[in-house]
Amino acid sequence: NIIGDVKGARCIMLDDMCDSGGTLANAAAALKEHGATSVSAYVTHGVLSGEAVKRIETSVLDELVMTDTIQPSESARKSKSIRILPIAPLLGEAIRRIANEESVSKLFDR
Repeated sequence: NIIGDVKGARCIMLDDMCDSGGTLANAAAALKEHGATSVSAYVTHGVLSGEAVKRIETSVLDELVMTDTIQPSESARKSKSIRILPIAPLLGEAIRRIANEESVSKLFDR
């Protein structure tokens, strides 16, 4: 169920992980059916098991953005529907700051 008015809106879905891609694909379809102009999904962990990459590519999702906390498959890396963000620079900087007794929370100040 969609709660609220999404007509004409650019919708962004957030989740901790994407395994089969079914939930995100179904949610994106529901949002588009209710008038969303675009739907993007952002997940921390892209498990992408089975036919998930194909499911994402054939869905109405404009883009799936995920980190590389789980090594992405070749099909995920080649997909034009999936953008993969590396997590190593952030973790490395956090470790450096901890070692130098600097603020880690300032990494997230904008």
